[in-house]
Amino acid sequence: MPPKPWKTQSSREIYQNKWMSLREDIAELPDGRTTIYGVCSFGQCVGVLPFLDDDQVVLVRQYRYVQKEDFRWEMPTGGIKPGESPEEAAQRELSEEAGYRAASLVPVSIYYTSKSVCDETAHLYLGYGLSQHKLPPDDTEFFEIQTFPFDEVLRMVRESEIRDGMTVTAVLHAALHRMNHSTK
Repeated sequence: MPPKPWKTQSSREIYQNKWMSLREDIAELPDGRTTIYGVCSFGQCVGVLPFLDDDQVVLVRQYRYVQKEDFRWEMPTGGIKPGESPEEAAQRELSEEAGYRAASLVPVSIYYTSKSVCDETAHLYLGYGLSQHKLPPDDTEFFEIQTFPFDEVLRMVRESEIRDGMTVTAVLHAALHRMNHSTK
C-alpha cells in the first residue's frame, strides 16, 4: 500500500522573481503532527541534445554563477514560457543557445530535477536534422558553442566532466537509443 499523502494546512509565498518562487507550507503528516516544508518552484524546463549528424553533437558552455564555473559543457536548456509547449520551448532554446532548429525532436525523458524541495519538471529531447536558425540569447546568457564526437561527450559524462543533470540524463538516453538501434 502506498504511503499516505501529506495535507497542506497553509502556504505562504516567501520570495518570487521571473525564474523561481519560494514558499513555506505547513503540512500535516500521516500521524497527525505538522511540519514546516519549504518548496522552491521553477516550473517546467526543457533540454535538447542536438546531433549535427550520426556522430557529432553540439554543446554550449556559459558561466554558471552558482557553481562559479565556466568550463563545463552542456546541451541547450531552459524554461518553458507560459503558453509554450515543451517542443516549442526546446526549439526556441536550441535556436537561442546553439543557433539551430531541429527537423525532428525525439522525446527521451520527463523527470523531476529534484524530488524533495524543488518543484521542476524537465522534458528532454534528442534533436536531429539540424539547420541554421539563430535567435538572440536571453540578456543574461553568453555562450561558447562547440561540436564534439558523441563518444567524447559520453566519455565526459562518464568521467564527471559534464555535470549538468539534464545533459547527463539526455546523453545516457542517447547512448541507449544508439545501442538499441545499432543492434537491430
